[in-house]
Amino acid sequence: MKTLALLGGAPVRDAKTNPWPKWPVWDEKEEKALLEVLNSGVWSYNGPKETEFNKDFANYTGVKYAISAANGTVTLQMALEACGVGVGDEVILPGLTWQATAATILDVNATPILVDVCDDTWCIDPKAIERAITPRTKAIIPVHLYGSFCDMDEIMRIAKKHNLYVIEDCAHKHGGEWNGKKAGSIGDIGSFSFQLSKHLTAGEGGVVTTNSFELYERLDALRNCGRRPVNEETADKGAGVYVDQGNFLQSGNYRITEFQAAILVEALKRMPEQNKNRDENGKYLNSLIAKIPGIIPMKRDARETEEAYFNFSFRYDKSKFKGLPVQQFRKALTAEIGIQVSASYEPLNKCSLYNPLTKPARHKLNDAYWAEINPKRFDLPVCDRIHFEESVCVHHKVLMGTKADIEMIAAAIQKVYDQAESLL
Repeated sequence: MKTLALLGGAPVRDAKTNPWPKWPVWDEKEEKALLEVLNSGVWSYNGPKETEFNKDFANYTGVKYAISAANGTVTLQMALEACGVGVGDEVILPGLTWQATAATILDVNATPILVDVCDDTWCIDPKAIERAITPRTKAIIPVHLYGSFCDMDEIMRIAKKHNLYVIEDCAHKHGGEWNGKKAGSIGDIGSFSFQLSKHLTAGEGGVVTTNSFELYERLDALRNCGRRPVNEETADKGAGVYVDQGNFLQSGNYRITEFQAAILVEALKRMPEQNKNRDENGKYLNSLIAKIPGIIPMKRDARETEEAYFNFSFRYDKSKFKGLPVQQFRKALTAEIGIQVSASYEPLNKCSLYNPLTKPARHKLNDAYWAEINPKRFDLPVCDRIHFEESVCVHHKVLMGTKADIEMIAAAIQKVYDQAESLL
């Protein structure tokens, strides 16, 4: 039996001599597009590349409007502001997400309400949403996490029943489909990130999507210093630029650059095929690891008609691995495959990056609000169990190769299983 790499043996895959597929992906098309922008002198502010990308992304997502912005954090803040969320309002979100999902709620002076998640998808639990609704609830932010889709049928039913906005956090779900509808086209607004690790990226950037003209008009103004956006009534048809309408509403500059938009135009052309490849490899990997005791693939709902991965994730049961803690399992698997294997996000009630009480000058509106926004007041047992005991995550680029690559991952997990006792 071969020695585990963590104990000095040869790894299943030497990533130095046999590297994983590269990320991000780019070629001469991006290079040409960037030079076009450079030479044009139009580097930002509603340029042709931004206009092209917005149109392409709206068409791809199946919505009427897409508005690019600086990043996926400000797109969430813009979405909340466009929906009129503010002081006195509560917004329900999962306790297992990147801290920005909650931080943007603080930034509009509303109250984040953290609820637990489903243990088989790690997405927000609709039953927990219903229990958390109060007369102050204004919106729900479901987060499609890693490779899983929230139960949007149930979430939309709850939202309709209680007259709540739904803002989909789609930072991990570009191109994913639920019952044939793309992520970001189901709720009132979709919010996407183009940060470097995402499966559609320009290094940084974001976009919001909606089918509502009223929300579109506010979203576009919010990202552009409050200016009323061009539309059929206000456009200068000859110049194709903003007509001076005065300040539509108070806001700042959250605009994307033409350089980012140029990259996104080309990256979007590749993404459907990349998603298809990752989906096929994800299914294959799940079929292999399901045969290993203690490895539990994430649930894939039959209503999820297209998968999109940010990370490939699965659940770990240490009782089948001789009691080996998941932290040791992750280290051992990292050593075997030569790419970082990590935990899920930290639960927000215990997350070092989500700490609103460090900013009293900004967030201490009054003593009651100060107590409300303390994340430690929430109990999130499923989030805790996922992060501290069960979660295993690896970047989506491992799904971008061949079936032989996928078999290596399964073989590495099997190797750790076979020798788990040696790590105790």
